[in-house]
Amino acid sequence: MLVDLNADVGEECGDDVALIPLLTSANVACGGHAGNKLVMQRTVELCLGRGVHIGAHVSYPDREHFGRRDMSLPPEKLKTQLLNQLQALASVTRSAGGRITYLKAHGALYNRMADDAAVADVVLAALISFDPGLKLLTLPGSTAMTRARSAGIEAVGEAFADRGYRDDARLLPRSEEGAVISDAGRVAARGLRLVREGVMESVSGKIIPVEARSLCVHGDTLGAVELARALRTALEAAGVELRAFT
Repeated sequence: MLVDLNADVGEECGDDVALIPLLTSANVACGGHAGNKLVMQRTVELCLGRGVHIGAHVSYPDREHFGRRDMSLPPEKLKTQLLNQLQALASVTRSAGGRITYLKAHGALYNRMADDAAVADVVLAALISFDPGLKLLTLPGSTAMTRARSAGIEAVGEAFADRGYRDDARLLPRSEEGAVISDAGRVAARGLRLVREGVMESVSGKIIPVEARSLCVHGDTLGAVELARALRTALEAAGVELRAFT
C-alpha cells in the first residue's frame, strides 16, 4: 500500500512549521488567493528542508474571498494570471535550489475545472506553456483529469480526508453542513479506508469509489496539524508507505 499525503500551505492561516514535516507533497500558494514572495520563500525552505515535494497551488486572483468564489475570466486573462503565479513560485523555488513538480488548482478554480472543459483547458494551457513535464493533481474521474490525459499531461487523482462528499463523488460545498471534517479520528479512518478499499463515504452514507494516489488535508481546516498527524500515524501503523507521487 502506497499513498502521498498533501496539504495546502503558504496561505498564512495555518501552522506550516508543524504541518509540512508530516507531508510528502505541499501545495504552495502562489499569490493568487494567498501568499507573497516572502511567504513563498519561507514555505519553500521548509519543504526543501524536509524533502517535501513542491506543487504550485494556483487559483483565481481572489484574495478577498480566498479563491473560493467562482469567477468568469476571459481565457487569456486567466492563463496570464496562472502563468504569473507559476513563474513567481518557480523563481523562489529555483533560488532555494528546488523545483516545482506538479500543479494543483485551488478552491473555486479546482471545482470549476472538474466539470468545465473550457476552464480545464485554460489551466492545462498554462501548465504546458510553463512546463509540460508538470503533473496535474486533481479530482478523480473529473473533466480536468480527462482533458489532461488527452493533452498528454499525467493526471493524478486525490481524495480529501477532511471534506464531505456528495453521492456523485464531488465535494460538498463548504456552505453545507458536513462539508468540513475536523475530527482527527474520523479523518484518519476515512484516509485509511480510501487506501485499503478505494472508497469514500458520502454525507448520505453512500459508498463511492475514489481512485486516488494522494490524500489531502487542508491547511486551513481547524486543527489541521492534528488531523494530518492522526492520518499519517494511522497509515504508517497499517503498513502504508507514504511517498510523493512525483
